Amino acid sequence: MNFEPSDLSDLKIAKTLLENPGLAAKITNFIGTPIEKGFQCLPVNWNMKVGEITQIALFKAVNIAVFTMKDASHEKASNAWHKLAVAASGGIGGFFGLAAVAVELPISTTIMLRSIADIARSEGEIISNTESQLACIEVFALGGSNKSDNASESGYFAIRAILAKSVTEAAEYIVEKGLAEESAPAIVRLLIIVAERFGIQVSEKVAAQAIPVIGAAGGALINTIFIDHFQDMARGHFIVRRLERKYGNETVEATYMTI
Repeated sequence: MNFEPSDLSDLKIAKTLLENPGLAAKITNFIGTPIEKGFQCLPVNWNMKVGEITQIALFKAVNIAVFTMKDASHEKASNAWHKLAVAASGGIGGFFGLAAVAVELPISTTIMLRSIADIARSEGEIISNTESQLACIEVFALGGSNKSDNASESGYFAIRAILAKSVTEAAEYIVEKGLAEESAPAIVRLLIIVAERFGIQVSEKVAAQAIPVIGAAGGALINTIFIDHFQDMARGHFIVRRLERKYGNETVEATYMTI
């Protein structure tokens, strides 16, 4: 099936959003300092600690944000309000430093997940559907191109392929048993895989906030870049999914690869 010109234009926008440089490059451009300097300011065991906080934040956000949302009709997602809320929490993190990450990150992640779901609805997703809810969670695994990624694992469709089995298992479990047991193995496996990739972006955010000159104002702006990045990932992801519903998965992927 041939793409309509407007749909092909949308797919080009989606690819630009999904395959552009990752969060580290965006933050570096903003602060004018290589983000590696921030990593040097972090404590020795920071990587393990951030990994733990990221998993906790994602689990809390999933329970609070997506699975409590109701369907609504939106012509446009309310990105600005979500940015303001995340900027405020980032200001707190910037003021209190690393000690505040455990408190600030679950709040930011929950707000971001609500924003992602809002974008999903604006692209025609029925957010009460399990498939759409899990697609919202997938966005946290999408980070744009990253230096640490293997080329065969960094592309948008490659990441979706990595997640596919876990997403299917989680969906089957939720349809059969609901969310009475958030610690069910099928759901936990998916969230752990997503958290591993999301943790890369969180580490870059934390490293940037660790640079001494950043402060509260810088923390707020870095958090704004943080949510803006994932709003871009969400917009690209749900444009692709909207087109997949119209043209089929294989046709969309094949066309995406030719752009």
